[in-house]
Amino acid sequence: MLTDITLGQYFPGRSPIHLLDPRTKILSVITYIFTIFLAENYLAYGILAAFAAMIVGISGIPAKMVIRSLKPLWIIILLTLAIHIFSTPGTVIYHLGPLSVTQEGLRMGILMSLRLALLIAVSSLLTFTTSPIALTDGIERLLNPFRRLGVPAHELAMMMTIALRFIPTLLEEADRIMKAQMARGADFTSGNILRRAKNMVPLLVPLFISAFRRADELAVAMEARCYRGGENRTRMKELRLGSRDMVAAAALAGLIVVLVLVRVYNLAI
Repeated sequence: MLTDITLGQYFPGRSPIHLLDPRTKILSVITYIFTIFLAENYLAYGILAAFAAMIVGISGIPAKMVIRSLKPLWIIILLTLAIHIFSTPGTVIYHLGPLSVTQEGLRMGILMSLRLALLIAVSSLLTFTTSPIALTDGIERLLNPFRRLGVPAHELAMMMTIALRFIPTLLEEADRIMKAQMARGADFTSGNILRRAKNMVPLLVPLFISAFRRADELAVAMEARCYRGGENRTRMKELRLGSRDMVAAAALAGLIVVLVLVRVYNLAI
């Protein structure tokens, strides 16, 4: 069901990953994503996967939760694999009707699929280990230097965090509406694509109404508490970089150095 989607969920904990400064985690995820593009062979992707597995183990997040984060995009991952397998020219290893499977296409498809899986898994770890409030503070502090250019740092951070915060809530609401409609005879699984799209109307209409109602209630609550954005706002806990953040930065730098060496010296498996 829709409740299997883990995007935006936070799992409280006291692991070293949970205790990192949110700015460190945000910048680390961005750096890791760019680092993935340095990988060109199985050895490099194996190192990246081992590093991600190590982070998952340290964070204490169950591996099955990270795997579940890939579930919503498994079709895109398989489509990426298929496109590369059948469209990349090279040494043909198998004929499937008019299509040909090439050795180079199979290799490229596997690597691109691994790239997508690592991108999703590591990005999910950010929300798994960072509370919405900490995520807001971290994004706002990172955007503060751009205020001189007129960028509304606090408002952007708040909007992004509210969006992440309400993804699980809306998914639960959609699941409840779907079950209620199915109890009344609605069918969301049979028929062709057009039929299924038409059957989604009884789900989407009440879901949109519920989303607008929640947005209105949130706006009223914020106004009732005299919310004025980031103007003259103080925090109970100020963000400070500590020794854990230095260790995390050093580990990420070490990963980058290893991948650069693998690329420069053409080490491959």
